[in-house]
Amino acid sequence: MPLAHHFKGVKGFRRDRGNATRAGAIGALWFIVSARAKIGRLMAKMVLAGDPAVDVILRRSARARRLSLRVSGNGGHVTLSLPRWSSHAEAQDFVREKEGWIRRQLARNSQQIVPRIGGHVMFEGEHVPVVASPARAVQFADARLLVPGNADGVAARVAAYLKIMARQRLSLACGRHAALLGLEHGTISLRDTRSRWGSCTAQGNLMFSWRLVMAPVRVLDYVAAHEVAHLAEMNHSPAFWAVVGRIFPDYGEPRQWLRQNGHRLHSYRFTD
Repeated sequence: MPLAHHFKGVKGFRRDRGNATRAGAIGALWFIVSARAKIGRLMAKMVLAGDPAVDVILRRSARARRLSLRVSGNGGHVTLSLPRWSSHAEAQDFVREKEGWIRRQLARNSQQIVPRIGGHVMFEGEHVPVVASPARAVQFADARLLVPGNADGVAARVAAYLKIMARQRLSLACGRHAALLGLEHGTISLRDTRSRWGSCTAQGNLMFSWRLVMAPVRVLDYVAAHEVAHLAEMNHSPAFWAVVGRIFPDYGEPRQWLRQNGHRLHSYRFTD
């Protein structure tokens, strides 16, 4: 049994070995020859030539069964995970085939929004105006985010508020879902993760991206239910999804929203 199961939050493509096809000779890709072993994985770097050139990190793993290409929603890191049996030529073909998609994802990620007075930020699925306020703390009122202080500290104050709200909402949601299962969860921690929205360890500890509070309420609630369901089923088997459906019926819509719109939550930058 694995120690943790992760709810992925990045865009990606996969291709099974049986469906892999060669696209011909590739002249615009090359490998940095040095590869090193790291915890059972062989890592190297491929460079996708063009304007600009794109670094693609290669991760070979004995556990991988297919080629899996991902672009992180925060930071724009491109990673190609591949089985040990895959050749460099096959990796080249796959990256070249998906070059247009890679560049579209990177272009979208580069257009980041910094919250400021007069601007906006996503909160519970809505684009909320950020307004100057004489109050001593950030407040949400009249569908506006009221932010005190000078303009230089707005983004940091907004992020601090979102983290507080995320912890409150996730704690309530996890407690409610765990009670339905007659189980107890461990500690809840928040991070600004790039590749997952939540995870559950074998000890029952839960981790979430605090950016979930920027998504619609049902989306945050679904991710909480998803991770709490791992307390009963530490896998993604049919039995696991049956547990999810029992504590959170009709989870398909919020799950799809996150797949299609998760990148919007990472389009905001709160630090320099």
